[in-house]
Amino acid sequence: MKRLLFITERFAPDLGGLARSGTRLVATLSQLGIEVDVVTWSRYLQPGEVLPPETVDTKLRVYRIGLYRHWDMTMPHTLNVLEWLHSSHQYDGVWGHYLFPSGFLATWFAGLQGIASTVSARGNDIDKEMFPPGDFSRLQWTLQHTQVITAVSADMAGKIRLLSGRDDVLVLKNAVDTEIFAPQQVIGEISRESLGIAPEEVVLGFCGELREKKGQQFLLNALTTVRNQRPACLLIIGEVRANQESVLQFYATQQPENAQRIIVTGHLPDTPAVAAHLRLCDVYLQPSLWEGMPNALLEAMACGCCCIASDAGGIPEVIIHGENGFMMPRSQLHKLGEAVLECLAMPSTIKSQITQAARDRILQEYSIAQEQQRLQAVIERLMPNSV
Repeated sequence: MKRLLFITERFAPDLGGLARSGTRLVATLSQLGIEVDVVTWSRYLQPGEVLPPETVDTKLRVYRIGLYRHWDMTMPHTLNVLEWLHSSHQYDGVWGHYLFPSGFLATWFAGLQGIASTVSARGNDIDKEMFPPGDFSRLQWTLQHTQVITAVSADMAGKIRLLSGRDDVLVLKNAVDTEIFAPQQVIGEISRESLGIAPEEVVLGFCGELREKKGQQFLLNALTTVRNQRPACLLIIGEVRANQESVLQFYATQQPENAQRIIVTGHLPDTPAVAAHLRLCDVYLQPSLWEGMPNALLEAMACGCCCIASDAGGIPEVIIHGENGFMMPRSQLHKLGEAVLECLAMPSTIKSQITQAARDRILQEYSIAQEQQRLQAVIERLMPNSV
């Protein structure tokens, strides 16, 4: 049996698309017969503390390491832990999930040990790290020295080719469990009433960790615009990043009545709960400024939501404007509220066609089975004859 060391900054039960995708990929790798050890960092442990492994099943263990305040302490300490693990388990390959810090550390450690490495570009890895205060040289070194590179979208793969000069980047699309994320409601599912949503209110939805790059100011402006015309609320399925809460507080001082119609669920326990909240949304909004390929948008489409998104990152690869959703140029996101009102005014027959086309798109291109096939191709290149 082949053994893989999987390094990721976030892993379940952590928040966000990075944790979701990493957790899902590791589960699929395990199903492919790969023994996987996950190493992830935690802000909730003492600096340098290493918890005993969480044994998920016979092929999967999770090691959590307490973060130091700065990476110049965290990195060398993590290398010590990786060396200890490798001496015990003799890995055949190392996977870095996200280009920094995980991808760099995976590539460096694998080089020191003489084993294969792969890095996975998932979100705004490139857009963030190539500009100050990101480290361009470290980013480029990682891309040039790892054996296998995967990108979550064709858009990102193109940027990696430009940066690294390599033409062997594999596109490993995000995937959705289409049985959980489906339009059909489950008996006993959460109701609008339980969240304090009035019967006549339109529900504008957003899922994930709300922050600047996700277009939070445009969401707030859209809520104001829509509520000027009709009753509405903004349902944030997830949390607001701590350093962005001041934006909501300022909005509350300027628009106190509108701010009262922002409902924040907090971290939800599992994916069925996320799906149940998505099904409450009349319109799902993804006004991102930077993106890879947002899990939340794919999940909303799978649930049959009517989606309005920006044209950031890989979003144009999944949304065909007017056919399975609506897309806005990032330069026009100040008109998001007007777009929502136009969407709400559509005849129900056209809306049904669009939402069905959205789900069909996910079934055709972003299913778990398709991800498994793509993942198998990655593993065969990384660790030949392993599956």
